Amino acid sequence: MSLTTAPVLAGEEVGDIHREVVQAVPPLDPLRTANAHDPSITFEEYLYWAEITRKEEEAANALYLSSRGPSTIKTLVASRFSKEKYPPPTSTGDASASEKTGSELGISGTTPPAYSNGKSSPDLIVTGVTDNEWKQASRAMRTAGWGGIFYLITTDILGPFSAPWAFAQMGYGPGIALYTVFGAMSYYSGWIIWKVFMGLDSDRHPLKGYGDLYYRVFGPLSRHLVNTALGLQLLLMVSVIILANGQAISQISQGPDGNAGICFVACLVIFMVAGFGLGQIRSLRRFSWVAHISVYLNLLVMFIVMGVVVNTLPNFAATEASFGETFGPGPVLTFAGTPPDGLASGGSGFIGSLNGLNQAVYSYGGCMVFAAFLSEMRHPHDFWKSLLIAQVFIYVVYIFFGIFVYSFQGQYTYTPVGQGLSVYAWQTATNIILLVTSLIAAALYGNIGLKVLYIEVLQEVFNAPPLTVSRGKWLWTALIPIYWAIAFIVAAAIPQLFAISGLISALFILSFTYTLPALLAMGFWIKKDAIVEGEQFDPATKTFNFADTGVKRWIRGYMKRPIYNTCNLLYMLGGVVTAVLGVYSSVEQLIAAFNGKSAATSFGCASPV
Repeated sequence: MSLTTAPVLAGEEVGDIHREVVQAVPPLDPLRTANAHDPSITFEEYLYWAEITRKEEEAANALYLSSRGPSTIKTLVASRFSKEKYPPPTSTGDASASEKTGSELGISGTTPPAYSNGKSSPDLIVTGVTDNEWKQASRAMRTAGWGGIFYLITTDILGPFSAPWAFAQMGYGPGIALYTVFGAMSYYSGWIIWKVFMGLDSDRHPLKGYGDLYYRVFGPLSRHLVNTALGLQLLLMVSVIILANGQAISQISQGPDGNAGICFVACLVIFMVAGFGLGQIRSLRRFSWVAHISVYLNLLVMFIVMGVVVNTLPNFAATEASFGETFGPGPVLTFAGTPPDGLASGGSGFIGSLNGLNQAVYSYGGCMVFAAFLSEMRHPHDFWKSLLIAQVFIYVVYIFFGIFVYSFQGQYTYTPVGQGLSVYAWQTATNIILLVTSLIAAALYGNIGLKVLYIEVLQEVFNAPPLTVSRGKWLWTALIPIYWAIAFIVAAAIPQLFAISGLISALFILSFTYTLPALLAMGFWIKKDAIVEGEQFDPATKTFNFADTGVKRWIRGYMKRPIYNTCNLLYMLGGVVTAVLGVYSSVEQLIAAFNGKSAATSFGCASPV
């Protein structure tokens, strides 16, 4: 596809803001694109340009809302869920918000000098393309509204089908307490990601992912470590989804009489091949459409499960095959506190409670992809709405569904819960529906995970082409089967779903959702608060006149918000301790599973359900 220069939007008529301004992305200046992680760019420079971008977005949003007439609840909701884009920077006779310099927008810093071509500083020049047109192209890539992001967050986080099993390991009281605490903390972590993103993202230096946040606060090494861990975590999450849905396909193939069915490894292969197709979607905006379907299908499965467990016995065959003879047919028991030894399928006593805690942590994991969501929002300021509504909805679902199913299935509660139904017809119905929703979730994780690996390894180390050009798109098409094949190998090698998901939760999800956001908050606000009056960034020379450096500066930044920073420090340390305990309990459970308590073996035909 040829790249053409985008037209400049005339600002005389308000109706023009609805026009599709950019049909194709114009050629980009090498100074902008050659090194997206330029080590010469300081934290303070990122702050400067981010503040300008936020001012411009506010002006564009105000213009957009004014064009829609008087604001009502109906128009507010409709505007956020509509397909219309916010207007790009306008070009008029007067200086628009997009053409104002930092000082004109009330931001400290020297005004960039004007050049003979009428543009500002040299690195804003794109051959044949003005800075205003660059901003149009840049913002045209951001098309998602907060309504669409709500569905993406819900699809990303909502996983209610392990919540009843978590309650079965902890009991009612500890289960409610932990789901409440981790729900509140996961919202806070998402809020941190949003605030840091707003403080560091700009049209000139756009943020693309979790690793970029760490890069701008802590430097290049932290970005490589975070992106490597994130890529590995998302790969393992795809493996868990392949494993869960391999179990679903196995149950479907066994028929109502519980026959042998399809070989278990073949079931995993079937789901993996399905992932090859959906994994070809590259844009998160396209995923937001399928995410709508996923949310409603998940709710449908919940209603089916609740209706069935009230009137039928648990699936004793599945629990006995997975957890041993202790969980064969017997009376259903529930507990207000921690279940006694031998009555928790995740392990006895402390180990069982920790495995239940791991599932609660796993249930709220997802903020590691929030930066990717924010990078595609047309108005990232609205992210807090998506986050708040999604987290409240998810919390209510977890508590209600977890308690309801546990009350009827007790210690026989299975994960995923649909596979714990004893009536084959309903078991099959939920399995088929969850195959669809799980495929969407796995494709979403695979999409972001492969993007991380593509940018971190292939582009930076092997100079792979960008995903926006034909060669990059063809390379993406070829890499998707390889990515899913690796995830399949992991799933087939460790066919104990509850144990491997707990390990991933403790090792990665807990760190990305709780520990690392707390560390990011400390670094961001300490560095930002260390700036004193008189210090400012000069965009002409790209320098910042530091009053001092070193430990003294960090201490000053810390003491600007001592209580807040101390709370984040304790929050981070608490996350580290919980992660260590979670890894210990998961490893113990994996050892027990491989010692003969599960029917499934590595790359074997025997099914765990």
